[in-house]
Amino acid sequence: MDFIAGAIGGGLSTAVGYPLDTVKVRIQTERHYNGIWHCIQETYRTEKIWGFYKGVSASVLAVSVISSVSFGTYKNFLCTICKLRYGAVDAKPSKLDVSLAGVAAGAARVLLMTPSEVAKVRMQTQRNPHPSTASPQPVSEPKYRGSLHCLKVIAKEEGFGGLYKGCSALLCRDCSSSAIYFLTYSALCDWLKPAGKDKPGLLIVLLSGGFAGVLAWGLATPMDVIKSRMQTDELDQHKYKGLIHCARESVRKEGAKVLFKGLGLNCIRAFPVNMVVFVTYEAVLRVTDHYTNKK
Repeated sequence: MDFIAGAIGGGLSTAVGYPLDTVKVRIQTERHYNGIWHCIQETYRTEKIWGFYKGVSASVLAVSVISSVSFGTYKNFLCTICKLRYGAVDAKPSKLDVSLAGVAAGAARVLLMTPSEVAKVRMQTQRNPHPSTASPQPVSEPKYRGSLHCLKVIAKEEGFGGLYKGCSALLCRDCSSSAIYFLTYSALCDWLKPAGKDKPGLLIVLLSGGFAGVLAWGLATPMDVIKSRMQTDELDQHKYKGLIHCARESVRKEGAKVLFKGLGLNCIRAFPVNMVVFVTYEAVLRVTDHYTNKK
């Protein structure tokens, strides 16, 4: 049931946060934007509302599957640790146990999500002027006609390795941030939950989920920047040789501040998105538990 609850929460949260995710990716990978508001204005001026939702359908489906695997892996790994260390799956885990389960969840996510992340980033950074804003000159056909077409083109032009560009940065980002994510949520729920209560209330879940997302994304932003830049590096460009080279070149050309591009946007987006993730996850689990116990 953790897999199903995670899938529903992940899908809903992606739909909520996708427009800001598009803005974040563009700010991180392109140098001509003066800030968040300038990027929003320019995207809307040239591409209208659709510009913020490029690749959203495939992303919602992908994140639903990925979130399902993430929450399912976390819960099952945590139960396994508790069984091995304390002799019972329902024993109270330590902070280290929660962190290790979070790392496992992050690693599992990366194996599945890298191709969809590459397609999402390529779609989000592709320019398609809206017909009402296009010049009298004919508009060239976009390279990628959709997320699936994007994956097909990347596989054809760049090989299987092209689908896993930025995997090293994604692994660093998700293993560390996932550990912080689940640890923060668990710790806040325990801290805010009234004495004698088995489960946290709705408000506590909302706040804990929101703050867990903000902290995790705040720490993940430097690797998120590198990941996005590596994934937009197409075969004809080939600017970066790997994670270290990408980080070094980015800092050399734009200063250390480049690693924190989109930090504010990541944190703003993370709060509502992760409120939705955890409240949906907890709600689905509680509803199913309620009907299971009735039987």
